[in-house]
Amino acid sequence: MNPGDTKHKDWLFEITPKNKFFSLNLKEVWQYRDLLTLFVKRDIVTVYKQTVLGPLWYLIQPLFTSVTFTIVFNNLAGITTGKVPPFLFNLASITVWNYFTACFTGTSNTFVSNAGIFGKVYFPRIIAPLTVVISNLLKFGIQLFIFFVFYVYFYWKGAALHFNWATPFFPLAIVVMGVLGLGLGMIISSMVTKYRDLSYLIGFGVQLLMYVSAVIYPMALIQEKIPEYAWIIQYNPLAYIVESSRYMLLGVGELPLGGMLYTLIFTFAIFILGVLLFNKTEKSFIDTV
Repeated sequence: MNPGDTKHKDWLFEITPKNKFFSLNLKEVWQYRDLLTLFVKRDIVTVYKQTVLGPLWYLIQPLFTSVTFTIVFNNLAGITTGKVPPFLFNLASITVWNYFTACFTGTSNTFVSNAGIFGKVYFPRIIAPLTVVISNLLKFGIQLFIFFVFYVYFYWKGAALHFNWATPFFPLAIVVMGVLGLGLGMIISSMVTKYRDLSYLIGFGVQLLMYVSAVIYPMALIQEKIPEYAWIIQYNPLAYIVESSRYMLLGVGELPLGGMLYTLIFTFAIFILGVLLFNKTEKSFIDTV
């Protein structure tokens, strides 16, 4: 049989000397979808398998954080949330913010935490950060469920809560939040292979980032109280996602369409940059990890 008769479409894999500078490897990711599913199940089962409370930690963390924020920032500091109960305001913000932090911190250490398996077997490396983003959707879903439980309770108590025309677009806001966390995580992950001390700054940096992302206050409050520093919030795409999410869920604040357009462009740019650096790093990371 003449080797030239073999058609490319019949080959399962193609070994080439160099990969493209930008490649999502979507075809390979689909071929390895069973591995992706296995990794997602592994993350879900093993993270809290040896804990006393198990998945209840998904509920305890946002609830205690919301109570703390309500006492400190709303009762003591006097931050107002309009007609929406402060606890529910904080719970909505924290639920959305937690998904970003989980995606970002989980993907920011991809090469270091997976060095063992990366050095032994081949599979599309982007599956590792994708696993983090997908598996954290379960955690987000549980926290969103508890949010709606309190939503119904406060609504029954007579709180001025209502959905609006933007509510159906809430899943899109979460997708944008996840993609932004994925892009930033891949950028940091590529840098951590050479600069390990960056991993120690991530947790501290995320905490600082929360305070300039309108998580504990409405964006309008900063523009009213300290307008000279409002630009810090206005150039932060995370603030627009959090603000828009509260508007979609609670009908409080506003939906900054211009800000969301800016966020979409920023997220796309960060994701592209993250993929570029990730593809470049995966070729030689084993020599530095």
